[in-house]
Amino acid sequence: MSAPPPVDVAVVGGGIVGLAIADALLARHPDLGVVVHDKEPHLAAHGSGRNSGVLHAGFYYSPDSLKARLTRRGNAMLREFCEERGVPVRDTGKVVVTRSVDELPGLEELYRRGQVNGVPLEMVDAAQLRELEPLAQTVERALWSPTTGSADPVAVVEALAARVRQRGGRVEVGSEVRAAGPGWLLTDREHLTVGHLVNAAGLQADVVARWFGVGEEYRMLAFKGLYWYGSWPPGRLRRHVYPVPDPRNPFLGTHLTVAVDGRAKIGPTAIPALWRESYGGLAHASVGEVWDTATLLPRFLTSPHHDARSLIASELPKHLQRRLVAEAARLVPSVRPEDFRTKGRPGIRAQLFDVRAQRLEMDFVVRAGEQSTHILNAVSPGWTSALAMAEHVVDRMDL
Repeated sequence: MSAPPPVDVAVVGGGIVGLAIADALLARHPDLGVVVHDKEPHLAAHGSGRNSGVLHAGFYYSPDSLKARLTRRGNAMLREFCEERGVPVRDTGKVVVTRSVDELPGLEELYRRGQVNGVPLEMVDAAQLRELEPLAQTVERALWSPTTGSADPVAVVEALAARVRQRGGRVEVGSEVRAAGPGWLLTDREHLTVGHLVNAAGLQADVVARWFGVGEEYRMLAFKGLYWYGSWPPGRLRRHVYPVPDPRNPFLGTHLTVAVDGRAKIGPTAIPALWRESYGGLAHASVGEVWDTATLLPRFLTSPHHDARSLIASELPKHLQRRLVAEAARLVPSVRPEDFRTKGRPGIRAQLFDVRAQRLEMDFVVRAGEQSTHILNAVSPGWTSALAMAEHVVDRMDL
């Protein structure tokens, strides 16, 4: 039997980031042989299909960060893509509300960052908030973000995979990458000669990177996100409603969002997961990953860079639906536990942890290796930013 022909670029991971990079490569180099490998039998099985579907505007992030540079452009590019491919987008906008006067400085900082990042924002008072979102409440002021929206994350991933195929790329599902190194890749089907490997493996990105001697200081610390959907009529909640986040942690707090079909949902949590694909039950449980989590968590809890103990103390009770709903009721008082009984698909946040510095990586992390490129941290707003991130990555690839 003859060996498979060489592949110019192999992408490990068929989530939105991996597909976006394959798409950008083929747009620039139509004759390039590009293959995307995803271990699952269908696309969007992990983070790209389990996130909130929120199109973020880009005002949360430090102006010198990749997130700040890529989110605003990614929002515009994703909207353009959805229009091109017929994927519906719901223009909800977002209000960020305060729960006490102590949060007003944090609200002002978000407004300042938005201005520096070139994101359209407006500071509104309580009366203006009632016009924008009658169900929300705030203390004195709130922030209005008109360019925040919603789309179906699974529909976006499937549409992007279709464009990759139309441009001549291959998207191989059920193709698990078992090992790789400079110039080669081994799947559960075949051994391939590869010119360049792109590591967009999400929850396993640190593992793939270490095959190339990249990112030795990093380990993935997974956080579980739970959602509850409401029984309200579609459109009763008009806007996404978010709290002012704690800047010490890379999470935005419990919030209410409006899905593209108009349903309201509450979430997510940010609860440490014992293993990486801990979606429910013992499926995909790994003794090695449980051990890794047990060794990483104490380092996170004692980190001087985060208020980790308070985060864990506040998040663990949110496993209980009534506690999560009670948190959301601080933003929208009409929320009641009996109205939010439908559980959404849980998601796992692939959050990178720098073991040496003892801190969570707050920004996107991209590293170059020998004949390889590694996207190590593509957490929220990675879904919104994916098309812009692909531009950024392809600009720097040495093919």
